[in-house]
Amino acid sequence: MLKASTRLLVAALILVAGPLSARQSLGGLALTASVGQLEMVVGQSIPLSVTVRNGAGETVDVAVRFAAPRGSLQVRRGQVTALAAGEFEIVATAVLPADAGVTSPALRIPVTVRWPAVSRAAISTPEASLYPGTRVGLSFEAWHEDGTARPSPTPSWRSSDPSIVRVDRWGVVEGVAPGAATVTASFEGVESRLAWNVAAWPAAATMTLSGPEDGLTGDLLPFTARISAGGRTVEGAPITWSFTFTPDDSIKAPGAAGIINGGRFVAEVPGRYDILALAGPMAARTTVEVSPRQVVRQVEIMGQGSVSHVHTSDLWVFEGTDGRDYAITGTWGANGVAYFWDVTEAGSMVLYDSIQVDARTVNDVKVSPDGRYAVLSREGASNRVNGLVIVDLADPRNPEVVANYDDDLTGGVHNVFATNDYLFALSGGDKYVILDMSDISNPRYVSEYNHPDSRIHDVWVEDGIAYSSEWGTGVVVVDVGNGRWGGTIENPVFVTNFAYPVGATHAAFPYVQESTGKVYLFLGDEILTRRGAAFEGYGSDNGFDPETGEGGVQSPSSGYIHIIDFTDPENPVDVARYEVPEFGTHNIWVEDDVMYVAYYEGGLRAVDVGGELMGNLANQGREIAVFKAFDPFGYMANQPNAWGPQPYKGQVFLTDFNSGLWSIRLLPRTRPIS
Repeated sequence: MLKASTRLLVAALILVAGPLSARQSLGGLALTASVGQLEMVVGQSIPLSVTVRNGAGETVDVAVRFAAPRGSLQVRRGQVTALAAGEFEIVATAVLPADAGVTSPALRIPVTVRWPAVSRAAISTPEASLYPGTRVGLSFEAWHEDGTARPSPTPSWRSSDPSIVRVDRWGVVEGVAPGAATVTASFEGVESRLAWNVAAWPAAATMTLSGPEDGLTGDLLPFTARISAGGRTVEGAPITWSFTFTPDDSIKAPGAAGIINGGRFVAEVPGRYDILALAGPMAARTTVEVSPRQVVRQVEIMGQGSVSHVHTSDLWVFEGTDGRDYAITGTWGANGVAYFWDVTEAGSMVLYDSIQVDARTVNDVKVSPDGRYAVLSREGASNRVNGLVIVDLADPRNPEVVANYDDDLTGGVHNVFATNDYLFALSGGDKYVILDMSDISNPRYVSEYNHPDSRIHDVWVEDGIAYSSEWGTGVVVVDVGNGRWGGTIENPVFVTNFAYPVGATHAAFPYVQESTGKVYLFLGDEILTRRGAAFEGYGSDNGFDPETGEGGVQSPSSGYIHIIDFTDPENPVDVARYEVPEFGTHNIWVEDDVMYVAYYEGGLRAVDVGGELMGNLANQGREIAVFKAFDPFGYMANQPNAWGPQPYKGQVFLTDFNSGLWSIRLLPRTRPIS
């Protein structure tokens, strides 16, 4: 099966380039590039073509595949675009038929990419007054002539008078004595200056510290330091925060057991913490006792809808118009089938129907909130015309295909999002198209959004705002009817985008936390490698025999969930994460302050995300439960590979890549018996 699918892919590539001539020999093949090596500047695009010739010097009409480091170089439509500075390599490979009888030749093209020259720089600082013995960290930014920012510039720092103000190599300034001095940052010939006036401490200044006396692991505990003199508060003095720790169990407790930032403290393990505030000659401390969070709950397996002959992809669970509960699951790398399940009784799921479409993969399935229609995404169609299949669910027991929509979706539809009135569908990993679904038998194009120089993986829509996951670009936020930024469904308006250094944004889930009023964005990576880790894994399905279902180890993964405080969309802040060693994330869902995340080989994980969040939630006793779908009869036996979760009516439904559809229930937390 895997070999056959590879042949189909190669044939499609050859078809694009044209058929081989019967007179052309494949002996002595060699590749020649239009350039021997490339020297580029970030943002620059240069044409690149590669010709395949045989031993007789004849041009051979075959497709050429290009491979380049993701996030550093982009090779598309005969152009190389430089995305990051460094020394790289493009590998060009001739794509030959499976029965060619010769090894596919390859060509390596060295690429050197430089950053453009810096034209402007600036120092920024928090609002603070400098006193002798206090310290403030500065930030430095630099921009190129075209207005783009240089990532992570590292300037050299100096002070005009170190007896007044000292500055270290990291840009941390310290007041030494009252007076004035200027701090200068220099980077690639461009300078920025910041003047400082160091004030003398008021006479008889004292500091006090206040905050909670107890809390739970994972709670964000706020502490406030107040400096006063003569009955008045001294404003703006920088505070240095620290803590010491006395564990409740010295055998198992780690040494570094918490995180503190600006007086906001999170403890990872139980014990007593002395919170310290320092400012010049003054110090204050207070103690907080932290107890275990105790959120662990047992998992009860409710039922399984076994799929063992193919890989299972996404799911959607919904209440049908007849009041019963149903689920739809897709299939991956198979024969384009979507399965329809009655899950009203989760302990005895019933597969009652299936729909086969022209595709290898039905990656995504969605149902409108009113249960009126379903949509199946298509990838790998035999004629390369991929698109959407619309299913009428008026009678959910008899799903009926009523429309296909392929316009401008020929590159493959990886993911979709359905509302009652509109459907958002990805097009070839480049953009999303918005369709009017008032008549499901005749979907109508409304508009689209295509973020510049970006590749898209997924889109989720909430309250008229579309959150699209766009790999290295991060999450892209667009007003598609909310109206706050002037957007409508007919005229989407860009709001903002938020990227982080990992550069693998695969899924986004917006969540409004009722207890705090905060809006959090949960952003998941997808990195299907563990290269560079102490345990890299064993490759991709190596040795697996799909006919017998024996052998092989599934591909490794890495990455984690990034948690962004999106309460102010104009100023999003990366505040927390959920990271589990040796596993990587896939799809996520958050409901009632619980995050359900499919962590591939790490299984389904339920995590407490109540209250303000900071630090790594995996270290804070916030993990509620882990479920791994071991199935001896799975497509790959006893190899859990969680794909996607959906909480529904007190249960959690899950698709596992190797074993189909599952339903579990988190049991109420039991109190210990004394």
